Amino acid sequence: MAFLRKFGGSEASEDGGYDPYRLSSPQVFLLSMLVFLAIVAFIAAILARQISSAFTTNPGLNGLILGVLAVGILLAFVQVVRLFREIRWVNSFRAGSEVVEPVLLAPMKALLSRSTSMALSTSSMRTMLDPIATRLDETRDISRYLIGLLVFLGLLGTFWGLLQTIGSIGDTIQSLDPGSGDAASVLESLKSGLAAPLEGMGTAFSSSLFGLAGSLVLGFLDLQAGRAQTRFYTELENWLSSVTDLSSDIIVADPAKAGSAEEIKALSERLRNLQESGGSNPRIATAMANLADGISGLVKNMRSEQQIMRDWVEAQSEEQKAMRNTLEKIADALKKRELS
Repeated sequence: MAFLRKFGGSEASEDGGYDPYRLSSPQVFLLSMLVFLAIVAFIAAILARQISSAFTTNPGLNGLILGVLAVGILLAFVQVVRLFREIRWVNSFRAGSEVVEPVLLAPMKALLSRSTSMALSTSSMRTMLDPIATRLDETRDISRYLIGLLVFLGLLGTFWGLLQTIGSIGDTIQSLDPGSGDAASVLESLKSGLAAPLEGMGTAFSSSLFGLAGSLVLGFLDLQAGRAQTRFYTELENWLSSVTDLSSDIIVADPAKAGSAEEIKALSERLRNLQESGGSNPRIATAMANLADGISGLVKNMRSEQQIMRDWVEAQSEEQKAMRNTLEKIADALKKRELS
């Protein structure tokens, strides 16, 4: 645990109380990765003789597979360890004392330093979070590729060994001479000839064994690194949402204005302006464009409904006038009948 404390993993809050927006350390994921590797090393030590025998069947390809596995393990640990520095900066920034300089969150620090107040707008929050999510996802691309590469190398060794086996079996069949009449020599030739196909099968299955086992190990480590990054991003988003002013990007309507359609139209125009100002991010631009188009459609629907209501009111007014004229005619007819 002293190694983890070195990266600031077990820092406590200054007042000793619980802080719901304090970013937690990913040391639990780092510890689970170390425990998993210890279990794998223990199993490998128990099966050292069998693993050594399988490794010698094709030391070149199997050595390449183990080298790729070592690189993948190192990258998985780097992805988790680099989060300690970012978490320490966020917690120290919230406490008012920056003890380290961030690397992943350097653009976020620049944006916060230019802000005159701690209350952020929703567009500013998304501007900060979207590049961070993209960077976190890009750091795992190499690990995902290495997982697939291990499986590919295992399959490559399998087909390589099968080709050797097929060629050796063909050579063995051609070397047999049943016409010699000596069954013992034929069996001895067959016995010596089957050694090469069996060696090819050993190459095939050993490469598949190392490739699939390496993919399993690296897959678990990448899973833990992804969980650590996901929790880091979620907690960072929770903290930023606590200092975000949701009303900063919304126009408050004047109560004296009776036209709701005009208010929605003004909101649509405001969203389009936000789209143009944040157009550097494709996802933000697409989302804002879709939202603006949806609100524009809503405005059109409201206008059509208002027109329908006006037509209905006018029709009702015409019907009332016709009914009034009819009633007046009936009343006149009754008066004439009474006078006569």
